[in-house]
Amino acid sequence: MSTATAVRGRRARIERLLPSAEAYDLLELVEEFSAKELAPIVDAHERAGKYPEGLFRSLGELGLLGLPFGEEWGGGEQPYEVYLQVLEELARTWASVAVAVSVHTMATSAVIAHGDDELRARFVPALLDGSTVAAYSLSEPHAGSDVSALACRAVAGPDGYRVTGEKSWITHGGVADAYVLFTRTAPGAGGVTAFVAPRDLDGLTFSTPLEKMGLSAIPTASAYLSDALIDRSLRLGEEGKGLSIALGALDSGRLGIAAVATGLAQGALDAALDYATEREAFGKPIIAHQGLGFLLADMAAAVDSARSAYVDAARRRDRGMPFTRHAAVAKLTATDSAMRVTTDAVQVLGGAGYTREFPVERYMREAKVMQIFEGTNQIQRLVISRSLGAR
Repeated sequence: MSTATAVRGRRARIERLLPSAEAYDLLELVEEFSAKELAPIVDAHERAGKYPEGLFRSLGELGLLGLPFGEEWGGGEQPYEVYLQVLEELARTWASVAVAVSVHTMATSAVIAHGDDELRARFVPALLDGSTVAAYSLSEPHAGSDVSALACRAVAGPDGYRVTGEKSWITHGGVADAYVLFTRTAPGAGGVTAFVAPRDLDGLTFSTPLEKMGLSAIPTASAYLSDALIDRSLRLGEEGKGLSIALGALDSGRLGIAAVATGLAQGALDAALDYATEREAFGKPIIAHQGLGFLLADMAAAVDSARSAYVDAARRRDRGMPFTRHAAVAKLTATDSAMRVTTDAVQVLGGAGYTREFPVERYMREAKVMQIFEGTNQIQRLVISRSLGAR
């Protein structure tokens, strides 16, 4: 077995604090699934930009797509702190898949929270079993962090809503079966309305997938709507309440990305530790040299701190406490840490880390976008600073 294969194959044991024996069993299940189903194919799929067909079905069969939802919907009714640690464990092996699950969960949550009984019956079972994949379509070319600047327009008529405009940066764009779509129905913050748009909607087309630095196996694309007719039955909530739906999901979405970033950083740390234990210089493993040992210690401290931040925020969410500031702190610290830890992992491997023989160069590329999506880290600092002024 080559050194590169060994680095991909061994994982440090994480001593987690979970709220139940069921949660420990669940994390063990996810770890086994990741090792058997994800690890053998991740490198080839990411390198080729190949979509993992059928994977969401497998995730749904394991119950991983319904973890934070109630049993009345067929969900796992797990606390958010458990769901997020499942995301982290998936990201430890395959960040693209974990991001896609986070987005799918955010879209599913919008359908459950704001759809009527008919809409829920139509979509929720398929969303939880993975036969329907959901995407979240909020951003536009000129409306990213400023979601109030949405320009995609929906005009109400006797037969439904006619929608025209462009949506961008859609994870699973062109591949997902259903899109939680935010459109403008009137001027101002109170003029945004949300819908669930099926992929086969007449007048809905997609761009070719973007060529990205990383996360290549799950496509990111733009959507173009040209006088697309959306039935009134597909509206989420009341007309004009879309912005509150979007903003209400952001804190939870940011926690999802914090967990994914932590998993990515943990994967990089695993690879660096394995290499530093096996590689020798001057008659001893390189981890025994203080300069490198201290670098690895800083990496481990960063991962542990990121995990603590998102778990703390999740526990506040589970208890019904305000968690906006804590979600912003978790997203900021976890994604900045992921960028630093993955960069340092490349440094630990030296020249080998700069090659595609080892996964750490991919981890480093994947980490960058974590600081950008679900609100840039500059936006997180703005959220945190405003919370300080509100005391």
